[in-house]
Amino acid sequence: MSNEIFVPGRLCLFGEHSDWAGGYRRIDESITPGYCMAIGTDQGIYANVSPHPDHLIIKASSMDGKLINVQQLQMDEAELLKAAKDGGFFSYCAGVAYYMLKEHQVGGLAIDNRMNLPIKKGLSSSAAICVLTARAFSHAYDLGLTRRQEMEYGYKGEILTPSECGRMDQVCAYGETPVFLSFDADNMDIEELFPQQPVYMVIGDLKMEKNTMKILFDLNHHFMEKDGGIKEKLRYALGDANREILMDARKILTQGDNAELGKLMNKAQRLFDECVLPACPEELTAPKLHEILSRPDVQELIWGGKGVGSQGDGCVQFVARGLAEQEELIRRLWRLNVRPYNLIIKAFTPHKEL
Repeated sequence: MSNEIFVPGRLCLFGEHSDWAGGYRRIDESITPGYCMAIGTDQGIYANVSPHPDHLIIKASSMDGKLINVQQLQMDEAELLKAAKDGGFFSYCAGVAYYMLKEHQVGGLAIDNRMNLPIKKGLSSSAAICVLTARAFSHAYDLGLTRRQEMEYGYKGEILTPSECGRMDQVCAYGETPVFLSFDADNMDIEELFPQQPVYMVIGDLKMEKNTMKILFDLNHHFMEKDGGIKEKLRYALGDANREILMDARKILTQGDNAELGKLMNKAQRLFDECVLPACPEELTAPKLHEILSRPDVQELIWGGKGVGSQGDGCVQFVARGLAEQEELIRRLWRLNVRPYNLIIKAFTPHKEL
């Protein structure tokens, strides 16, 4: 019997890179804990999943059902581990399957997935497929995993691959609920947020290339080097300055002050450009990102905006001034060769953890 599963991408509203930065407190307690705020996107990965006796079978299809690629692996720890470490998009599924087999002694799984989420654009497509794989095993074998456990298996599976992701990305497991995350060494706290007013946002795929692995490598290198001006600025931006911005962001989002939320995005982008960009200027100078953010015909429709994820010329995000402005911004971005996606952060009432 098959199940239909959907897992969205992840939009980091504030606090990019603070997850791995806060993780370094395990070896240096002088580092400030990391904080970020994120939410699932409306776009993501859809999949039909069903148990299989002894293989992990992953089919990737277009949204209209046309088969793009297929991978088949024996449910064997050594084979799954090798596939994860070899890299590639299917390696993420293999990494999660490795831990599911190792810790739950499950059988195999067939995953037939379709994606309308941009890849390598800062929206955590890799984390989405990892969480989806964990959720699929949970459904197929009645494991009863919570969202927090799905996140943990997704993270463990992804870091088996060549990816250097932090713990933020798998928050896509929480879907449309915005969350506030804290990172202290290996500890991660999750707080669901409940905005009093909807937030009309637009995400724009800049249709450019970015090298996330280089960004992460360069930033990690400078963050942990012995001395230097770049290190000091980087630690300030991802540490004390980030904490101040995130405490404000949590309060502003909850109160529903969208104008202030947009202004805070502008402030966060200025901080990033001044203190983080110098650690990887080849990728983070991002000319198209900054050109789109500064255009008068964009500015008149938004309260503010900033880069997405690891930043670079991947995606841009905006807080629109309202629903009409969101719709007009989408039309204008098409004309600027930017692929827009709308996102409305809904007004929420609290609910219990599933």
